Order: sequence, then structure tokens, then C-alpha cells
Amino acid sequence: MINRILLSGFLTLLFSLPAVAADSNEEAWDALRDGRAVLMLRHALAPGTGDPGNFDLNDCSTQRNLNDVGREQARAWKPFLADHGITEARVFSSQWCRCMDTATGMNMGDVTEWPSLNSFFRNRGDGPTQTRQTISLVNQLEEGAPVILVSHQVNITGLTGIFPSSNEGAIIALPLSEDPTVLARVSPGR
Repeated sequence: MINRILLSGFLTLLFSLPAVAADSNEEAWDALRDGRAVLMLRHALAPGTGDPGNFDLNDCSTQRNLNDVGREQARAWKPFLADHGITEARVFSSQWCRCMDTATGMNMGDVTEWPSLNSFFRNRGDGPTQTRQTISLVNQLEEGAPVILVSHQVNITGLTGIFPSSNEGAIIALPLSEDPTVLARVSPGR
């Protein structure tokens, strides 16, 4: 009898876990739609690490760029976001070509370059300053369409402490702070 009660309790708990996870993600999506959160994502797949030694911000041929899979990943955001009730957004991006290509490939609206979202992979000492600048810029935004930030792993890790995969995003509660609340980790196809 006790085993049966324990089994019943275990099964109830087990089957309620997906519902709890779905509810917590739905709350994150609600917050993003309602302007109580932002989506910060790592650029889509651009094979390699860092950038070549001859990196030039104004010359995409000197940078690591999206491959075919990465371009497909960027395009996958539009239907994924639409499935969550977001059909347009204010999009801010690192000036790196792989981020700009991800941001424009999402086709969610005009893309504004924000240097504070630029990678500080090579200059880790710039990280805290850029993170504070991003926090300030986001917190100064007027109310409006949902906000999407396209950046790099180091920037997202610097702000949130999480290590995102390529094309993975975090829905982060507003106002941003140096100790933000990550409401959900999201990505098309997951």
C-alpha cells in the first residue's frame, strides 16, 4: 500500500514537471511581450572561436561569419517568436557582421547598432564597462515593441552568468541590473 502511494506521488510529481516548466516559460514570454523583459541572444552559428588577427569591424571578410546553418538559424527566429505572439520587435545588435546578419536575418524590424553589445572576447577588461553601458541603455528605452539584443557569448555570460550556445537566447527581467533575473533560456528548434 505504501509503495503504491509513493509511486502515485512520484508519478504525479513527474507528470507535473513539464507543466511547471511550460508555465514558467509562458510567464517569461508574457514578460517579453508586455515590456517587462528583454530577449538577449547569442548570434547564430559562425564556426570557429574569436576572430582572425586581421579583424576589421568594417570588413566582414576579416571576421568569423554565419555559415548556411547560421543563416537558417537566424531566419528560424521569426516563426518561433510569432508562435509566442511577437511579430515585430526593437532589435539592437553588436556591430560584428555575424550579429548584424543574425539580427537582420530574424526579420523582426529595423536593427540598431549598439557598440556596448560588441564582443570583448579579446579585451576582457572592457567587459564590465560594456555590461554597465548595455544595462543603462536598455533601462532608458521608452515603452514599445519587445526588445531583442543580439550579441556574443562573452557579453551574455558577463551579464547573466550563463554560457549560451550559438543562437540561444535568454529572456531577462527588467529593469536590468548587474545581477539580473533570467526568466527562461530559449531557442528555435528546442
